[in-house]
Formats: sequence, structure tokens, C-alpha cells
Amino acid sequence: MSDVVRFCRSRSAGRRCTRPLDHPGLHRHRTIMWTDAAADAAGCPGSGRPGEPAAPLDDGWPQGRALCPVCHRFVPLEGGLLAEHTTSDEGETDAEASHRRDWLNTHGW
Repeated sequence: MSDVVRFCRSRSAGRRCTRPLDHPGLHRHRTIMWTDAAADAAGCPGSGRPGEPAAPLDDGWPQGRALCPVCHRFVPLEGGLLAEHTTSDEGETDAEASHRRDWLNTHGW
């Protein structure tokens, strides 16, 4: 069993749903609620912004990727810019999520 908590990936006006992954009903962030139809597009507005490789952990992670200031995912750089990406990765492994948590706890936001 994983110790990584998985939350819903829906966003509205940049707010991320704080309900569990695959929850029934409306999405929620504090007192704000929304439907799937009102959710933000999956594409991250941080795509194409300037970026630089993040400081690595002892094992080399995140392998030259940069931290997106919008969605807080580590994404590849293309010519010094954040590559096109979505705000979340449905295929993200527990190891990737744990590494991201460790990186943020070590280096901050």
C-alpha cells in the first residue's frame, strides 16, 4: 500500500479540487464548488514559460527537469522554456509523487 495521497485532478480558476481521486459529485476547494463542465482545461498555463533545471536530490532526481510554478510538476525544458504539459499526470507513479514531495520538503517552493 502506498503512503502517497491522491487527490482529484480537476481545477477551477487555478484552484485544485481537494477531494479524493475519483470522488462522486461536485469538485470542491474550501467553499468553492464546480462541475466538470466548469473546470479549467487540462493544459497548464505554465507551458512555455522560462525555466531552469531544478536542483537535484542526492539520487539525481528530477533529472534536469524544471519545476512549473503553476502546477508544481517537474517538466522537461525545451530551449529554456517549460515544455507543453498538463496540470496533472494520471500516470504518475508513487515514486514520482514521493520524489516531488521530498524535493519540495528539501528545497521549498
